[in-house]
Amino acid sequence: MLDKWRKTGAFTPSRMNRLHATALLLLPLLALDGAEVGGKRPNILFILTDDQGYGDLSAHGNPVLKTPNLDRLRAESLRFTDFMVSPTCAPTRSAIQTGRHEFRNGITHTILERERMDPKAVTIAQVLRSAGYVSGIFGKWHLGDEKAYRPASRGFDEQFIHGGGGIGQSYPGSCGDAPGNLYFNPAILHNERFVKTQGYCTDVFFTQAARWIESVKGRQPFYCHIATNAPHGPYIARPEDRKRYEGRGLGEAAENFFGMIHNIDENVGRLLARLDEWGIAQNTLVVFMNDNGGTAGVKVFNAGMRGAKGSPWFGGTRAMSFWRWPGTLAPGDCSALTAHIDVFRTWASLAGAKLSPEAEKQAEGRSLVPLLENPAAAWDERTLFTHVGRWKKGTDYQLAKNDNASIRTPRYHLVNEASKNKKGAVKRSGWQLFDLKADPAEKQDVAREHPEVVKSMLAGYDAWWTSLAGQIDLNEKAVGPELNPFAEEYWAQFGGGPTDGDRRRMNPKAAFTFEVRRESK
Repeated sequence: MLDKWRKTGAFTPSRMNRLHATALLLLPLLALDGAEVGGKRPNILFILTDDQGYGDLSAHGNPVLKTPNLDRLRAESLRFTDFMVSPTCAPTRSAIQTGRHEFRNGITHTILERERMDPKAVTIAQVLRSAGYVSGIFGKWHLGDEKAYRPASRGFDEQFIHGGGGIGQSYPGSCGDAPGNLYFNPAILHNERFVKTQGYCTDVFFTQAARWIESVKGRQPFYCHIATNAPHGPYIARPEDRKRYEGRGLGEAAENFFGMIHNIDENVGRLLARLDEWGIAQNTLVVFMNDNGGTAGVKVFNAGMRGAKGSPWFGGTRAMSFWRWPGTLAPGDCSALTAHIDVFRTWASLAGAKLSPEAEKQAEGRSLVPLLENPAAAWDERTLFTHVGRWKKGTDYQLAKNDNASIRTPRYHLVNEASKNKKGAVKRSGWQLFDLKADPAEKQDVAREHPEVVKSMLAGYDAWWTSLAGQIDLNEKAVGPELNPFAEEYWAQFGGGPTDGDRRRMNPKAAFTFEVRRESK
């Protein structure tokens, strides 16, 4: 038979060389502990940072920042290199939890009740619980601070969280943290009681997460969700971390920002070492992501992308997505167009969980399992939609349909940016088309050269926008309580009460004035 193949030219020297090279590429996959990963029920350790951009990693080319532990995690991971998230934090978090676009969860902002996730939505924590997992969250939630919206009411067995969008942040209505909280020694809601912690916030979250993992490991699979508030502003690093970046002309914000990431990097390294010490690294999937585009580090390095947090550009929606599972997933790059909405089905599949009819109907993302098994697997064309949201509360959301929106296919990015000048007038760029394969920096608008592409993408966008009715407006008219629930519970536990300033700041009737002031900055 081999002689016959030789005679027909099936095995010429050049073809033999190509086949040999292909075989070498496949060896890492074939050497793993089984090619099929669905239903293997790994522990899931999820680390999500706040406002760290795709370029805020030394392995991605950052010329200043040093992240040796994250670089190692990246090197040992399957890396989704075209992974899309939302332009801001609460939207991304809701998409991960539910497997659907944030607007379908009623989340159109990060404050003013518009960050509250639809209480009828099924969360990934609930799905994993149905498969026998125990779940804990440590750090930032930002999907509703009233009790009915908190992690403990959404499938998590352990909650150790701050309130609002960040430590010490409070806004009109329900969104707010414990009063007077700081990055050092913050008061954290541990299940139903506040605890006054000691140390820097990121250290506190990782330390508590490690304690919890140690207490549950081996009894049943766990889902550990660590969501740091760092390196979100205000940019406050430990002095020893900031010192590493002083004297380089970066400015105070970037010095602290990079110092905060350095601290995250050290904590990730320590936790990975603990997985080895506990003997559970081989059965633990570690997923690392950032929640939106970059912020204070963008002026130093943005990986050649246009835009940042809060924008519909590539630089506002591209995220790191590292999946490390020693002995099961082969390290390498996967260039398929993937997104935060895909996490839900993927983790459910890995856990062997059967989705309820409600969850099945809800989850519009895909399972990444085929790509985890083979990064070069067939992956159908898809279209993803982005909208920054954040239109003024009380206005008709339909009027903002084309403001700060974008549409993605594997090749193209159609963007319509809307910005305000100093007088508050809105300037719209109009729909611009970019070929990301040829122009990832989005410098050359090719809409005129490809009118049929623009027409097709806009038709898909129109249909998607129409389908949002009854979901996107869930929280638009919601009025929050007079005082933040975190603050009220804190005062009930420790004594004290709101000052006149607290009442003015938290008063939901001041929401419209507050939002105008915030957006004018």
